[in-house]
Amino acid sequence: MATVTDVGVGEVSRPVGAKFNSPKRFVAYFSMEIALQNAMPSYSGGLGILAGDTVRAAADIRLPMVAVSLLYRKGYFSQRLAEDGTQTEEPVQWRVGDFLTEEGARVTVPLEGRRIELRGWRYTVKGVRGFEVPVYFLDADLPANAEADRNLTGSLYGGDAYYRLCQEVLLGIGGVRMLRALGYNDLTRYHMNEGHAALLSLELLGEEAEMAGRTSIRGEDIQKVRSKCIFTTHTPVPAGHDRFPMEYLTRVFPDQNGFFDLKDASSVDLVKRVLQAERNFPDLQEAARAGASLNMTYLALSLSTYVNGVAKLHGETSRKMFPQVPIEAITNGVHAATWASPAFQELFDRCIPSWREDNYSLRGALGLPPEEVWASHLIAKHELFETVRKKTGLSLDPEAFTIGFARRATGYKRADLILSDLDRLRQIAKGAGKFQIVYAGKAHPHDGGGKDIIRRIFHAKKALRKSVPMVFLDEYNMEVGGQITSGVDLWLNTPQYPLEASGTSGMKAALNGVPSLSILDGWWVEGHIEGITGWSIGEPRLPGSVTVDTNNASEAQSLYYKLENIILPMFYKERARFLSVMQHAIAINGSFFNTQRMVQQYITDAYLR
Repeated sequence: MATVTDVGVGEVSRPVGAKFNSPKRFVAYFSMEIALQNAMPSYSGGLGILAGDTVRAAADIRLPMVAVSLLYRKGYFSQRLAEDGTQTEEPVQWRVGDFLTEEGARVTVPLEGRRIELRGWRYTVKGVRGFEVPVYFLDADLPANAEADRNLTGSLYGGDAYYRLCQEVLLGIGGVRMLRALGYNDLTRYHMNEGHAALLSLELLGEEAEMAGRTSIRGEDIQKVRSKCIFTTHTPVPAGHDRFPMEYLTRVFPDQNGFFDLKDASSVDLVKRVLQAERNFPDLQEAARAGASLNMTYLALSLSTYVNGVAKLHGETSRKMFPQVPIEAITNGVHAATWASPAFQELFDRCIPSWREDNYSLRGALGLPPEEVWASHLIAKHELFETVRKKTGLSLDPEAFTIGFARRATGYKRADLILSDLDRLRQIAKGAGKFQIVYAGKAHPHDGGGKDIIRRIFHAKKALRKSVPMVFLDEYNMEVGGQITSGVDLWLNTPQYPLEASGTSGMKAALNGVPSLSILDGWWVEGHIEGITGWSIGEPRLPGSVTVDTNNASEAQSLYYKLENIILPMFYKERARFLSVMQHAIAINGSFFNTQRMVQQYITDAYLR
């Protein structure tokens, strides 16, 4: 928690004579993970990929943004898979100095009465027109800190809940202090990418109170901070919303019992909302003794002037989860120039030369020569199959229809839905046409169910080896993800409705002319035009209609029917029609579901409001 009484010059320092180049910025973007390079293990999956794509788009459109995250010296983890699919994890080894530039500024953050020293490492993202957006990674691995404190920037999502809370203290409070130390004093918007960064709002509250000459927070401070903060929630899954016992908070901040003026009505109301409490507490220690907990999502919701979900449907779901808060929707996107394969980049550069500066011009993909679209696709397919051969020793058939599924391995994503009936898959392959499946994805180290799914896929792979070739690529990362989304013929997505917030892997596929076969959830509700951009699994659920429970068996049958009777016959017997679907995937979905459009929408809807 921000300390009102010591947020001042004593908290930041610069070496004598040091100068920092901090061109005028007005948006600070905070994310627990940001993916910028494949060899930098600073992300676990979709949230980090989205953050990296957001920063790239900001640089492309010359948005004066600065971004903040934590440095993970051990990364997320390296995935190892045994012959039966059992996943084990190993730390990632990487050399920070090979990718990042160390800044001279130092800040300290209070933790259990100690002072944790932080430094910042800079990565500069350069946009298509040369504009630069700096990204600062916070690092506690300094000699001044105790060993346990140095390890707080060790692993992404590592350790227990208390370790995670301490990491979020460093990100939120330490991040604001680092920006101040680097000279970013003109920021007017603070964008929290998920609730992990919510504690930055407490640091801003502390700054406001200190400027007013007070030692506790009142309503006017809350109003000022709320006007500066933007919050994007990404998940309808309860596990994605961090909750910490107040006992943890009072342990981390033992001297902050009076941080909120609980004689002030606005402060009382804020505390009750973020603790989801019916009663008033005289102080934070009493809240801890009563067993209250801090919900980081409610903290961010309560201190933001604009809140959004990441797809239209997710916005509706979020409003049901948090009915007291107005929640808008800005549908996610992907960075087009990052996720278009080299072959498609070359084709777009030649035929749609403005596509990098203006992603919407990709609508011109309808005018591309179909044979060149197919040739570019075959190049991407060859590159994927070469990676498959190197990783697994298996040579896939380049003429065979190839299905891709690469996502985090967890229960609600249902990676094994297509494997519900192996005999049916054999019949489809025999009667409608050969097909093969490429899988990839990591399970969280503590997600036993996700690990079981990988083992079931390996079991099915063995059972189907004579009729439906399957591979599961280990060490799912940006490079592997890019090759799969561009190199397969069909993107499969089978989340359990309505648990898909958005999903961006299908957007990457669409950029490369790969249509989707997907449950109508997340972004696909907006991107799906049956038989034009791809195909749906199951029936659509209309807004306001009675909720229908998920039926795995019926959805598997829908998947099999579309594959057997529509998609495979079109691929093998009506290639021109299939190519038309590929081109519409680029022209309709690739031109819209990108971070260039997304960031422009944030500017008009959130940053400038």
